[in-house]
Amino acid sequence: MALDTGDTAFILICTAMVMLMTPGVGLFYGGMVRNKNVISMIAMSFIAFAIVTIQWVTAGYSLAFGSDISGFIGSLEHFGLNGVGMGGEGIPDILFMVFQLVFAGVTLAILTSGVAERIKLSSFIVLGVLWTTLVYDPLAHWAWGGGWASQLGALDFAGGTVVHISSGFGALALALVIGKRSGFGKFSMEAENISLTLIGGALLWFGWFAFNSGSALAANGLAANAFVVTNISAASGALTWMLASWAKGKPSSLGMVSGAVAGLVAITPACGFVGPMAAIAIGGIAGVLCYRMLLLRVKKGLDESLDAWAIHGMGGLWGALATGIFASASIGGVDGLIYGNVDRFLIQALDAGVAITYAFVVTYILAQVVDKTMGLRVTETEEYVGLDISQHGESTKG
Repeated sequence: MALDTGDTAFILICTAMVMLMTPGVGLFYGGMVRNKNVISMIAMSFIAFAIVTIQWVTAGYSLAFGSDISGFIGSLEHFGLNGVGMGGEGIPDILFMVFQLVFAGVTLAILTSGVAERIKLSSFIVLGVLWTTLVYDPLAHWAWGGGWASQLGALDFAGGTVVHISSGFGALALALVIGKRSGFGKFSMEAENISLTLIGGALLWFGWFAFNSGSALAANGLAANAFVVTNISAASGALTWMLASWAKGKPSSLGMVSGAVAGLVAITPACGFVGPMAAIAIGGIAGVLCYRMLLLRVKKGLDESLDAWAIHGMGGLWGALATGIFASASIGGVDGLIYGNVDRFLIQALDAGVAITYAFVVTYILAQVVDKTMGLRVTETEEYVGLDISQHGESTKG
């Protein structure tokens, strides 16, 4: 199959749009922390993208997409992008590589939720390299690089397990290791700049069209379907979270945009396999589920600060299961549980369960190693002053 200029142009545009999601995460998170940590949160997303870029082009891409080794990891045949050139089928190999790179970048940015306002920058850099190599890359190989999950037939169109379960449950593990923010539960830590979060949410919603439709790797009907159901699920999630929170008070804009992200997360693995009506159900359930998980997190006193676990982790789990429930052969060639295919649902549940366990356990171990060797957390004084000044020597105040 020769290179297709239309497909190539489409994936180039999608790659640029997905890249914009990484600073979008920074803005989304930056608006939810105290003013003394806004720069830190936004900067960590940019730094995450830089870390992943170098890691991916050296070893990460090969570990994810190199020849399969025992179903677990790829070989190092593409180390330094060896053999990854301008040729390929449909789109250039090097374009496929960078499209996958931007996915890895946004995943590491999401992970910062669990350590907001208290992690040392140097420790985050080291942890970021280790986590991308030992958590993200294996999961990407399992789902998309010929690993055990793809061999089993697990469905993950655009990253339910690879991106969202990994970052969500990874963030929970990190939060448990690094500990609560000083004053958590005693002093107000409410979002200080919701406008910033809304801008970040808008960028995420925009970029997600490329995130999901670009995963078709061609400008075709499947990409169009993914685009449409992505929007539907986001809207459904926004409305159900807003309504659920409205029942307990006022319909907050933060809840609305969080619900939209929950809907986007949940449709991610399913967008190449379900239609519009299923997307309404997937997004709607995600909005309520993730809202309830946020309330549970607060009730349990867990300081997974910006709710990557509640939204990305639990939303990703629901999305993986929903794919096994609602998948339609008329769209993606595979039927799900509602069409009588019980095995499809069981495979999805197994895949999600293994991904959750692996991401949580390995992230917990990596966090402990970094904490014991160089310390994850800033000093009490640095935390009090804020990471903007203590880690970057900068302030949002003019």
